[in-house]
Amino acid sequence: MSALQQFREKAHEDGRKKKEESISSVSTEVKSKIDELKSKLEKERQNFSKALSKSSKECENILKDEAAKFEELHKKFVKDKADHLQGLKDTISKFEEDKERLYMRYEQLRKKEKTMITEQEKFCTEKLAQLEESLKKKKRGDKTFSILRKTLGSFLENEASDEEFPPDE
Repeated sequence: MSALQQFREKAHEDGRKKKEESISSVSTEVKSKIDELKSKLEKERQNFSKALSKSSKECENILKDEAAKFEELHKKFVKDKADHLQGLKDTISKFEEDKERLYMRYEQLRKKEKTMITEQEKFCTEKLAQLEESLKKKKRGDKTFSILRKTLGSFLENEASDEEFPPDE
């Protein structure tokens, strides 16, 4: 019985050693797999971090380039706007000067026209007065001539009659 007990203890101990070896073997294998997985995950994280860093730097460079382009366009816009506004101011100023010059010219022409009209009215008035005077003189002359004719006719009664010379009015 003691031999059986020893045999049992030995079998039990061999079983336990085998279990411990199996557990140790599986534990080592699991630990190895976990370490492998950790290493793989760390490597993937590093690769992802590098890719993210590279992408971030590319994005940052593109944004810097776009910001520089935008700043250049903004400066050009501000300059073009200032040039355009100055052009408008110059045009308006020139228009105002032209308007003032034309207004002054208009006023001069108006004064000149008034003077010319006044002179023309004076000339016409003088001509009409001269014409009236001339017509009055002619009428007096015609009356005088008629009187002279009648007077001569009475002297020359027999030689000519008044009917040959119609009276002038």
